Amino acid sequence: MRVAALISGGVDSAVTVHRLVEQGEDVHLFYIRIGLDIDEGDCAAEEDIEMCQLIAHKYHLPLEVVSLHEEYWEHVMEYALRTVREGRTPNPDMMCNRIIKFGYFEERWGHEFDITATGHYATTDEIDGVKYLATAVDPVKDQTDFLAQITYDQLNHITFPIGNLPKDEVRRIAAEVHMPNAYRKDSQGICFLGQINYNDFIARHLGTKKGPIIEIETGRKLGEHNGFWFHTIGQRKGLGLSGGPWYVVKKNVHDNVVYVSGGYDTTRQYGHELHLQEMHFISGNPWEGATLPVSIMFKNRHTPVFMPGKLSRNGDDWLIESEKPVQGIAPGQFAVIYDERAHLCYGSGVITV
Repeated sequence: MRVAALISGGVDSAVTVHRLVEQGEDVHLFYIRIGLDIDEGDCAAEEDIEMCQLIAHKYHLPLEVVSLHEEYWEHVMEYALRTVREGRTPNPDMMCNRIIKFGYFEERWGHEFDITATGHYATTDEIDGVKYLATAVDPVKDQTDFLAQITYDQLNHITFPIGNLPKDEVRRIAAEVHMPNAYRKDSQGICFLGQINYNDFIARHLGTKKGPIIEIETGRKLGEHNGFWFHTIGQRKGLGLSGGPWYVVKKNVHDNVVYVSGGYDTTRQYGHELHLQEMHFISGNPWEGATLPVSIMFKNRHTPVFMPGKLSRNGDDWLIESEKPVQGIAPGQFAVIYDERAHLCYGSGVITV
């Protein structure tokens, strides 16, 4: 089988390549290059490409560096910056997967191959002839919440060779076969942008504007911020306040005010209802014609913890009623919907309140 393998220079995609070669697949490596928003060069990308070249040489495989710079900035970062400017919380990694990795890449290069492989921690399952996105063996590394906006056609052309391995095993394999990046640190940055400073990045595009930080219960001014767009609901770190912990619980976009509440047990940072718009089901609505509400598991942020709740319709929108209090429900976030076993990932919707 001819496989297009997306590699990043990290250990996960390297072991993905190793497993494909072990299986005897005809593998062609691709590195998607995205330029930064500054003219200082991209040292991280050069290092990544060099690592990819070493892997290609190790397995005698072709490597192609392809650019989707304009598409990335026009679609993914424009969405992210617009969402932040509106006072909401974006998920650029989720949009990057749908639009760039499995969108433009597939249209221009991936479609020439039988399937596209990535180093995502996810699996797939087939039930009654329908393919579903499913969670990884390693719950801590599971990345289905970053994949919950892909389409069914995209899912049908993807394979996740390391989704059935725990991260420790991936590292062990990399060391055993002497991968050049076996001990390389995992990337924690925004999709494709790597280890950039998030606040510096936002400041370059949205600027700064001083505004008050107000204790919501008393109206007392506790400090100042550089713009509401640097802060998100549920945030605790980076506020520069003493006597905490303090959590961001509300933002006034019009007046550039950030409201906080103090203490680990403040009820103002929790809620039980998540109202969703733009619901997207990857493999079709599994509850079409069923009596609602239905029991589900869900996430509203990247975490190994799945939350139990009930899903129902709310007019044209959807509603999750969580069994447990949910911390930091932020408009703009995606709520990702799973079955009761937290095995099948059905899709996601955008949180409105």
